[in-house]
Amino acid sequence: MYTPRPQNPALAASLTLLAAALAAGTMLLAKALGTGVLGPELPALQVSFGRFLFALLTIGAFVAATRPTFTRPDLRLHTARSSLGWGGVTLMFAAAAFIPLSDATAISFLNPVFAMILAIPFLGEKVGPVRWSAAIIALTGAAVLTRPGGGAVEFGALLALGSAILLGTEVILIKRLSGREGPVQILLVNNTIGLCIAAFAASFVWIWPNPAQWAALAGIGVLMAGAQASFVNAMARADASFVAPFFYAVLVFSALYDWIVFAVWPDTVSLVGSAIILSGAGLLAWREARLKRAPKDPKLRP
Repeated sequence: MYTPRPQNPALAASLTLLAAALAAGTMLLAKALGTGVLGPELPALQVSFGRFLFALLTIGAFVAATRPTFTRPDLRLHTARSSLGWGGVTLMFAAAAFIPLSDATAISFLNPVFAMILAIPFLGEKVGPVRWSAAIIALTGAAVLTRPGGGAVEFGALLALGSAILLGTEVILIKRLSGREGPVQILLVNNTIGLCIAAFAASFVWIWPNPAQWAALAGIGVLMAGAQASFVNAMARADASFVAPFFYAVLVFSALYDWIVFAVWPDTVSLVGSAIILSGAGLLAWREARLKRAPKDPKLRP
């Protein structure tokens, strides 16, 4: 029987930030594949297939080396989670090819707000005024980065919004699974099911990748495997409503990668939006740490 991990909000926050850094790298590679930088443009369905294929190979190698103990998986819950994850990732990769990377990332990763809201009825979590305020601050920062009025509300933005809804719902299922099964088992089953779904979908649009594109697809899979491992471990150590907002840091990493790789320096709007998001995440972390220090104080409510 799987023993749940002890709660550790500080570690959960750190793991989520690591997941955000790795996930931003997948967006950068997906953008290159979807815009023809590395060769003929690859459809988002095929990019998603590469992500699941190489993520599964990475996780499979880890399982073969460590031989962890598995329990009986909840295949129904896993299938629902994997379907949502595949749909969200595919829409996210598609959006990156239509609108700027920072805008696609900002809109797509509104999913922590959906996750926090859904955690109330589905997980029974209590979200107090400070957490609500922190989430609103982070959402405001994301709204700034979408540059309202600048043409962001277009087809690519709608794809990103759809991704946010699907991935936000997936967070709830991850939290349910994390209390019943080990992180490695969750990742192995998720990527196995996800690969089956992705392979079927990609078969209808397949374009044979060149070596550079295969390398980028492999990079997406490996980075996503690391992001998943970090995020699932984070979810096992803190409430979903606490963990989810930290994933907004992916916006900061996306802007940083653009600067390093393509010499695209973030403009004032990007800097302001990122600062607002970090302020919201910092407020949430401060409140959680205070609650942990004085859990029995009735004046300190979540």
